[in-house]
Amino acid sequence: MDLAYYQDYYKLERTHWWFVIRGQLIQRLTKLYAAKTHPLRILNVGVATGRTTELLSTLGDVTSVEYEPSCCTFLREELSMQVTQGSVTELPYQDNSYDVVCAFDVIEHVEDHQTAVMELQRVCSPKGLVFVTVPAHMLLWSHHDVVNQHFRRYTRLELTSLFDQKAGEVVYSSYFNALLAGPVLLLRWLTRLIPKHWIRSKAGSDFTILADDNLLNKLFYKILAAEVKLMPRLSLPTGTSAFCLWQKEDVR
Repeated sequence: MDLAYYQDYYKLERTHWWFVIRGQLIQRLTKLYAAKTHPLRILNVGVATGRTTELLSTLGDVTSVEYEPSCCTFLREELSMQVTQGSVTELPYQDNSYDVVCAFDVIEHVEDHQTAVMELQRVCSPKGLVFVTVPAHMLLWSHHDVVNQHFRRYTRLELTSLFDQKAGEVVYSSYFNALLAGPVLLLRWLTRLIPKHWIRSKAGSDFTILADDNLLNKLFYKILAAEVKLMPRLSLPTGTSAFCLWQKEDVR
């Protein structure tokens, strides 16, 4: 992928309503469910253009891992961010190394997602937390998934079933972006009929559609922010994304 792609996504990760709200959800739930050790040892796998690492850095010491060599170059040269090039299916770390292990919209990019989740669990410390987010529902499959090189989308049950229930437990799972799931479904069906280059910019994903419309950005932000306030009191019945927080048992 070229520099223009990462520059496009750099802006989206920091200004687009969906990314901003996901970031707030990540911080909120990590604070609630992570061990109260200070500072937290955090592993962030699949950091993209670095926004999740920036957010997690407010909670502890973050080690960043990214698979794409060109993305690693962007992070190092453009952001001066330390990052290790590596794969979620073969993490270069010892067992039980991190208090929090994160993979935000990562495992859908991996054909062998079971091995990926096992690796996340392996490097998680006893009583530590694994936090994973994924796109939800194959019904929503579209060009957005193709351009982002997804293998699949998930139901909440499909996601939680990847986690070893003998080595720990799912402490919270839910969908999110429920209130906008209907409009997103309609948009994705409509965009199948419209030439892709008419409505998408360099990154080519749905995030680029109307990305510069400040009014809509603010409106959708407020709608989705209402959902975040419900977390973790409720587990939403549907949405465009799903997430799972799994806690490793204390084996010491």
